[in-house]
Amino acid sequence: PLNLADMKVDILTPDAALFSGEATFVGLPGADGSLGIMNNHAPLITTLKSGEVVVKNGGSEERFAVGGGTVEVLNNVVTVLAE
Repeated sequence: PLNLADMKVDILTPDAALFSGEATFVGLPGADGSLGIMNNHAPLITTLKSGEVVVKNGGSEERFAVGGGTVEVLNNVVTVLAE
């Protein structure tokens, strides 16, 4: 069976790691509009504006306020470097 929770997500700030774990969906406040990242997303690097990062895994959802930053998506690893 296909496991949809294969994405590894790290949300990092200069002070702390806000989140590290698996997710089925990550919603991001992209500088050019909202982004939704799911498993097997194409490689991507882009900037973020201030807003909320939403991490969903199954029935759970966590939200993190960010003041901007960058995101890299590569090989089912989503790395958010937040301000």
